[in-house]
Amino acid sequence: MSWKDFAEELVGTSKEAVKKVAEYAEDYRIYPRSIIKEGKSFYFLAKVDQKKKLVILNKSKNFELFEGETEELAGFKAKVAPLSHYNAEILRDIFPFAAPRALGNQSPSIGLGDRLGIATPGHIKAVKDSDALPVFAQQSVRELNLTGRTFKSVLDDVSWAVFQEGYQDGFAADADHLKEKPDIENALELGYSMLTLDCTEYINDNLDQMSDTEIEEAYQEVPDYLKDGLEDQYLDKTFVLNSGYQLEYNQDNFKKIVLIYYKMLDFAKEIQHLIKKSNRDVDFEISIDETSTPTTPEAHFFVANELQRNNIDVNSLAPRFVGEFQKGIDYIGDLEQFEKEFKIHADIAERFGYKLSIHSGSDKFSVFPIIGRHTQGRVHVKTAGTNWLEAIRVVAENDPSLYRDIHAYALEKFEAAKEFYHVTTDLSQLPELAQLSDQELGELLEIDEVRQLLHITYGFILQDKKDGRYIFRDKLYKFWDEHDKEYRRALERHIGKHLSKLGFYKK
Repeated sequence: MSWKDFAEELVGTSKEAVKKVAEYAEDYRIYPRSIIKEGKSFYFLAKVDQKKKLVILNKSKNFELFEGETEELAGFKAKVAPLSHYNAEILRDIFPFAAPRALGNQSPSIGLGDRLGIATPGHIKAVKDSDALPVFAQQSVRELNLTGRTFKSVLDDVSWAVFQEGYQDGFAADADHLKEKPDIENALELGYSMLTLDCTEYINDNLDQMSDTEIEEAYQEVPDYLKDGLEDQYLDKTFVLNSGYQLEYNQDNFKKIVLIYYKMLDFAKEIQHLIKKSNRDVDFEISIDETSTPTTPEAHFFVANELQRNNIDVNSLAPRFVGEFQKGIDYIGDLEQFEKEFKIHADIAERFGYKLSIHSGSDKFSVFPIIGRHTQGRVHVKTAGTNWLEAIRVVAENDPSLYRDIHAYALEKFEAAKEFYHVTTDLSQLPELAQLSDQELGELLEIDEVRQLLHITYGFILQDKKDGRYIFRDKLYKFWDEHDKEYRRALERHIGKHLSKLGFYKK
């Protein structure tokens, strides 16, 4: 609904009345795509005293549900409500399009992690013409700790953003890389529609450091009932995939696979029980990608088959693929070898009816066509840090002085940041900042070393204080508010490139 249509429906076609409401719109900077009528009331977002507020004009049954101030605006009774968690929950009840939903496993999807809480409008523009279902709310506990946010605030920010943009095509919310039951219960209680279970703590990633004797001793400690059942199921057996590829389990690989993965199955079963207790549709993803060695096809099949045999329903699974999926840069590795193995992983996922999930999927442009081709859309790709990097690119292009300060601070904090992320960045390859003109700064974001430097230091840039005040956070948010259009365009272009390379745009 346009502002003119809104004014005319609300106050009639009198030119004087429309003019009066139009003046009110100028005073309050209304977001026109948010205007929606429900019952006898009109709802919309507006900037009031430099803060976004929900405005409800005309009293109706929902008017009193929202917390806020009741005022007379342009001659009408109005509720001016803060964008609080309390009000966000009511908004999601009244307008289901502002609440997350499950994705299912038949369509491609993309996770759009937003470390700042301001990227969703740009993400909406990027996905609007694609076949990909968006996960606008996606954050890991690690990212929450580094940014000072919560699962609650992440979901609320997205709900208000989709309402602001009038986006009603649906989105999911992913509580990402969860390891602890309290975090899982919290996400389910808040209404998250996707859980990504990080099984790292239940995966033995040390077998390459063990001797054959130590492996045999460890295998003998596996409970007999479990060991006997697994041997009957796999040992000296061959499984043939639809492609004709044969998976063989022998004395050499079987015991190692069991030792690596068998403990994660009880963990996954326990979490599925929590999901079922929530009595909601929730996409369940299993992550086994946080290992030092790639997931072999035999290991992938073992995990998938055991999940099925234990009646653990998963929507997607994330193996550790061959090569390097480092943060914020393109794939590192042999593309021919990647495709050879990825085809098998896609075949296994197809057999068991779930989507392959690609973690650290930001900017892996060289493998995106391979991924799109062999999954035929049954795939989930996760991005996060690349959205932060686009925000920093806008800074570099529009406030060179601020960017130079951030870049210098990131260099100071890089070693500390490596505690949280695995990168192989060679800082000696960084260009000397003092030798670059202001006009050249934006081009830095095309250099892998710069991307990784800024990618992993975001927590320090956003959270660090001096003399009790944030060093950069307040300056940055003020800047991004003033350059909202530039950030939207940057995200539309950059995430659009991801979707295009994956083949996700509508034909």
